[in-house]
Amino acid sequence: MHSGPGEYHGFFWFYFLNEHLFRFLNMRYPRDYNTVPRLWSVTLIGVLRQSYRPVSRAGRVRLMALVWIMFVLLFFTLSTTQEYYSLPIYPALAMLLAGNLASRERYPRVARVVLVSVLSLCLGAIVFLLVWTAKYSTPGDISVALTQNPDLYTLSLGHMSDLTLRAFAYLRVPLALAGCGLLVGVAGLSRVRKTGAAVAVLAVMMVAFVQAARLALVTFDPYLSSKSLADALVRSEPGVLIEGDAYYAFSSVFFYTNRTALLWNGRNNNLEYGSYAPNAARVFIDDAALKSRWGGDQRTYLLVYGSDMRHLEELLGRGLRVVASSGGNYLLCNR
Repeated sequence: MHSGPGEYHGFFWFYFLNEHLFRFLNMRYPRDYNTVPRLWSVTLIGVLRQSYRPVSRAGRVRLMALVWIMFVLLFFTLSTTQEYYSLPIYPALAMLLAGNLASRERYPRVARVVLVSVLSLCLGAIVFLLVWTAKYSTPGDISVALTQNPDLYTLSLGHMSDLTLRAFAYLRVPLALAGCGLLVGVAGLSRVRKTGAAVAVLAVMMVAFVQAARLALVTFDPYLSSKSLADALVRSEPGVLIEGDAYYAFSSVFFYTNRTALLWNGRNNNLEYGSYAPNAARVFIDDAALKSRWGGDQRTYLLVYGSDMRHLEELLGRGLRVVASSGGNYLLCNR
């Protein structure tokens, strides 16, 4: 029932047993994921006072939403889970909360006080970050201020550990916009009492948050995207392309250039099991094969993370020709 390096048991074992049953039981191979505790939402407390008897259309809808929420939470409490696995409950939770608020003329006082307190703390944190990072310059892009913590990347939010105080200097505009949104939320909720007005204040605050998130994504673009590396590859002379790690490390390059590549040390994570199939594409190469190709007569390009450069210098020698770099990643060429 288990697998290991070099073993292949067919598609049925992989998809139905490994990807579903074994993942649920925390026995999946390879174990390229992690699990976090499933926190039961305290938001449910406010909506449990409503009637869930299926004697009316509203009651039946509330009962359906409650069963929906409880099933998802219970299922992922028993299984391995990632941070985003609770996302399916949000539509049902929104229906319950909206139904509860629609029946109230005034916004619940306790909820309003808690919201103002939490938003004030977040606003204070943003003010601190803006003041603290004022002394930092912002050369290059945000990648120069980020750290690398690969041991945490088996969690969906693992890359949040890469953030440093200096990195927030590159996010001053998104932080300021988010701070404005929080200020609207704190000031508005401190003054309004009616439910409609409170919901309107929260909606305006969230609009500011969405725009701040969009601007932050633009700032992270050199780190998250490989578009500039793909453009540099298109402008370069034809040659063989090799990508470091599994294909999704630079998957956007394949999309933008419509090219295939060899995968250097890419037999890992999701690709490992399928790579041992009898009819799998022979695209996986190791250090020895890379060194042989790099010293050959054919022009060869290599896409790698910046963290691979030290190993590459030991393997291929110093003086690697850099065609382009972006977000701490490199496109190299052997000639």
